[in-house]
Amino acid sequence: MEKNIIFFDLDGTLTDPMLGITRSVQHALKAYGIIEEDLTRLIPFIGPPLKDSFMKFYDFSEEQAKEAIYKYREYFAAGGLFENQVYEGILEMLGKLKASGKKLYVATSKPEKFARQILEHFQLDSYFDYIGGASMDEVRVRKGDVIAYTMEQAGVQDVDRSRMVMVGDREHDVFGAKEQGIDCVGVLFGYGSREELEAAGTWKIAADMDELTKILMEDLWNMHNR
Repeated sequence: MEKNIIFFDLDGTLTDPMLGITRSVQHALKAYGIIEEDLTRLIPFIGPPLKDSFMKFYDFSEEQAKEAIYKYREYFAAGGLFENQVYEGILEMLGKLKASGKKLYVATSKPEKFARQILEHFQLDSYFDYIGGASMDEVRVRKGDVIAYTMEQAGVQDVDRSRMVMVGDREHDVFGAKEQGIDCVGVLFGYGSREELEAAGTWKIAADMDELTKILMEDLWNMHNR
């Protein structure tokens, strides 16, 4: 069945936010006396909810993790959100999908306010029918909850789930999609590995932008080549 409703993750899928996110984490850690000079050590923060990452990687209590998010946002809101770049080939792919009549949405665990600012800054916002993200208080932050929220806001919650697909680079994208009964395409040009995505049970894996475009356009290609 044609996958004509597509949800995209943001970080590690549409854009590469490495510098902005790791420098924001670095800023937050410094407030706790933790000096981390090597930004590559902070790459695991890209993708999952921030609170979970502070607790997992630095043994913060839940309260400390919540405080650290405020410190993180000091740097991020001041300009870190734009220390970011669009992956090569994204514009062309989104253009093809949009021209084919598919409905495109963003479902990200990044606060919706920041997601909209980033997509507007890079002039990607016009490709999407709705941009859904986490709430600033992090009550809505898990990927499954964000997907459900985006469906409701877009008015597609009653559409056959077999017509939908999630695109993301980390295991939580796969888990969130499964919670909502939809397939997920895992991408390898972000921050997750093939092993991580396969272990999570992703539907398909795209190694690069060409492969992702082919998967998402596959139903149309098959129709035209019968």
